[in-house]
Amino acid sequence: MPGTGQNIETLCANTIRLLSADGVQAANSGHPGMPMGMATPAYLLWTKMMNHNPVNPKWMNRDKFVLSAGHGSMLIYSMLHLTGYDLAMDDIKQFRQIGSKTPGHPEFGHTVGVEVTTGPLGQGFANAVGMAIEEKYLAETFNKDGFELFNHNIYVIAGDGCMQEGISYEAASLAGHLGLGKLVVIYDDNGITIDGETDVSFTENVGKRFEAMDWHVIEVPGDGTDAAAILKALEAAKAETSKPTLVKVRTVIGFGSPNLAGLEKSHGAPLGADEIKLIKEKFGFDPEQSFVVPEEVYADMNCKEKGSAAEAKWNEVFAEYKKQYPELAAKLENAQAGKLDFDVDAVMPEFGEGSSIATRKSSQMTIGEFMPNTDLIMGGSADLTGSNLTNWPGMSDFQKATPGGRYLRFGVREHAMGAIMNGIAAGGLLRVYGSTFLVFSDYLRGAMRVAAISKHPVTYVYTHDSIGVGEDGPTHQPIEQIASMRAMPGMTVFRPADAYETAYAWQYSLKNSEGPIALCLTRQNLPTMEAAKAKGKEGVARGGYVLVEQADADVLLLATGSEVELAVKAAEVLAGEGVKAQVVSLPSLDVFEKQDKSYRDSVIPPSVRARVAVEAGIDFGWHKYIGLDGKFVGMTSFGTSGPGGKCFEYFNITTEAVVAAAKEVVKN
Repeated sequence: MPGTGQNIETLCANTIRLLSADGVQAANSGHPGMPMGMATPAYLLWTKMMNHNPVNPKWMNRDKFVLSAGHGSMLIYSMLHLTGYDLAMDDIKQFRQIGSKTPGHPEFGHTVGVEVTTGPLGQGFANAVGMAIEEKYLAETFNKDGFELFNHNIYVIAGDGCMQEGISYEAASLAGHLGLGKLVVIYDDNGITIDGETDVSFTENVGKRFEAMDWHVIEVPGDGTDAAAILKALEAAKAETSKPTLVKVRTVIGFGSPNLAGLEKSHGAPLGADEIKLIKEKFGFDPEQSFVVPEEVYADMNCKEKGSAAEAKWNEVFAEYKKQYPELAAKLENAQAGKLDFDVDAVMPEFGEGSSIATRKSSQMTIGEFMPNTDLIMGGSADLTGSNLTNWPGMSDFQKATPGGRYLRFGVREHAMGAIMNGIAAGGLLRVYGSTFLVFSDYLRGAMRVAAISKHPVTYVYTHDSIGVGEDGPTHQPIEQIASMRAMPGMTVFRPADAYETAYAWQYSLKNSEGPIALCLTRQNLPTMEAAKAKGKEGVARGGYVLVEQADADVLLLATGSEVELAVKAAEVLAGEGVKAQVVSLPSLDVFEKQDKSYRDSVIPPSVRARVAVEAGIDFGWHKYIGLDGKFVGMTSFGTSGPGGKCFEYFNITTEAVVAAAKEVVKN
């Protein structure tokens, strides 16, 4: 019998270590060291502390676990398998293989029980902050006397790499400010990264840093195997509800390996068959057998019965809650089914005929229509509320003392904002938007990419979308950002041309559940267009449409955002000179590409070869629509400092330039 003579805690921890090592060895790829070092804390967390139900991994009030150190994914796969989730031993044996349920890093929506995708280090840490915000808001909004629907913890395992990434600083600072007491981060302090011992680059006092950010810090000395000390620390962390807790556990990477424990060699490579045999002999397992789980380990770690009982008790409470608070209960059930609690199609402010409004302002007006009518959307800005215009009348902030507020003050923390939004969205009950200047989307890019991979329906409100920013100059004028976002699979980018297109883009975003959406909005005023009001609802929903129709057109003018106005004016000038120009507004190339060919051809007729594209950005991606012989009116360099209108003139993005380009392509 494997592990004969060991107490059950030791036997379970050693089984986790060997299962993880075997998985990595079979794949000949992976990170065995962290799972081996963290086996005891993980065992105690999943079996003694966490309130979860393997039979229903989506139970609303489950405790949530995030493996921020996602490279150690065999740890979470071992825990899912051993505690009773639908992850079979055959899945463990297929670690890192194409099509398996056990990819190299945990993937949201791919493996049952995985709450978020944690690839880049620190992302999971920040996701967990979003989850803690979600829990605190839901508890404040839906809990009633005698009905504690939401009271769960968010547990994280993070390593030295997570602590070194800047995103964890940003997220931890905000978590401390907000007093997110349901957040517990277990810091795997093993002192090793890929380059070797961490002291080659990382000598700060992490505990003191977290204390300075108003966290509760508990340090567990030793080698990560003192079950009593670790359990005591976890219980103390759960008991502290006024602030988040960091449990700093000193561990040994590759624990149990006679030759590799404590070395960077055990971090990111298989230990080798001979070394694993030595470990198995040390732990009392048969060195010739792999993927062995003693029956008493399965019996001890299976959480199905306990989890099902906990959920059944919660279901009884919810059934009575439905009787006393039917409207709130219906909101929660609809939210879990992906439905919002208001009529999205009714979201349309009055803009006024002939008005001139910046699309950031029309976005704010649209937000003001839907936010007072829902409990299921949170939104905010990275310290640019007055510029992004993401607030609404009568709003209240989500703060430590006001957890029922829905406006999120992210502070100057763009990267954390993006990952926190992912954490909020991952729960499936709330929708979320966040905002900054478009040029700073570069700071969010890691989180945006994870959102696209995970298909989180978050909305980015990116304002100051072009050289129209003006005086702030090249560092604040986005040139390549829109093209780079369009290049990201799964990211949907909108650049609306006026107030109506902006409202229609918001409608599309609110109905969307398939992935992230970026709304790119102007600082400068743009005229509202009756044609956009009349045609835009369907046109925006399909990504593009004919704004100004012209029978037997000589040339097509394709444009987005503020440059649609230039195209419309150019068409008028060309008409006076005998050139027939059809104007096409393309608020979202991503959505347009999803339409059937017949629709795309009706908007951009293949028979009209003379084409001009106009956008105050680079031409990347546009030649697909205008061909090699088409003309692009836009940017070929970074911007410059000066008034916004003067910048357009300086870079020759003008009505006259569009007219000249149209004449040239028609002539050719």
